[in-house]
Amino acid sequence: MKSMRDGFGESLLELGENNPDIVVLTADLAESTRVKDFAEKFPDRFFQVGVAEQGLVTIAAGMAAAGKIPFITSYAVFSPGRTWEQIKVTAALNDVPVKIIGAHAGFGASMYGATHESLEDIALMRVIPNMVVVSPCDFIEAKKATRAIAGNGKPTYLRLARQDSLVLTKSDDTFEIGKASILYEAKNPQVALIGTGPVLVEALEAAKQLEEGGLGAVVINLHTIKPIDEQTLIHFSKITGAVVTVEEHQIMGGMGSAVSEMLSKNFPVPMEFIGVKDSFGESAKNYNDLWKKFGLKKENIIEAVKKAILRRGS
Repeated sequence: MKSMRDGFGESLLELGENNPDIVVLTADLAESTRVKDFAEKFPDRFFQVGVAEQGLVTIAAGMAAAGKIPFITSYAVFSPGRTWEQIKVTAALNDVPVKIIGAHAGFGASMYGATHESLEDIALMRVIPNMVVVSPCDFIEAKKATRAIAGNGKPTYLRLARQDSLVLTKSDDTFEIGKASILYEAKNPQVALIGTGPVLVEALEAAKQLEEGGLGAVVINLHTIKPIDEQTLIHFSKITGAVVTVEEHQIMGGMGSAVSEMLSKNFPVPMEFIGVKDSFGESAKNYNDLWKKFGLKKENIIEAVKKAILRRGS
């Protein structure tokens, strides 16, 4: 169990040591977004803008236009939640490489309640032209994603959960922006479970239980929502004929919507969606309580698989 915030912070520090153009800006959240170590080691490349998130983005866009690679950090409910216009107009419209790090996404900030649980950020960011949207599933992948977005030359959103989560990937696994990875594949998969973020652990548990009952599944880690990996998703849709998407986000406009949009014009198959169903979050002791409350657990995924396969027919 490790925090993907820590993976981001470690990778950012390594990037700073190797690239003097890396700069970091935050909105009074250096510790909780894990940029404190960068600030201490490179004080001349760290900028604390205070609780002024719109300024955070516009200052970073100016730096990017001048040749720097700025990483900006805040909670996802504030950025992109509060900064969407500035992200669109100053970073994306000018196509400059501002890296927007949205921490505490999903239900990880359960103790803070609905106001701090970002369940709309994927939808907000994937609709913006020029924007790349990356959602790692664990500590290791967060490290790799941070390195990858630093060099992609594009405005990019990196979604990070707050909680410690199970490490699902390996250090030697390949990470490529726009290329999904396979976390598990049965010999004869009959359903494709497509997920993003730490909730993929529930998809893996569901796949294990399904296989014990004689139903094979493939679990696809869609760590890049935009650009989406059409080739991999179409391939497994053709093999299985049934898809279930799993995300810690609103169903409307989220990762599942992106998958559905793409498959509907390339290879339509029966689909079911696991995610938040047009509802705000709420307070709880921990994120797992909210996964249960909002139907993101393995039992919900298994039920969705049965529905998708029933619609597919034999």
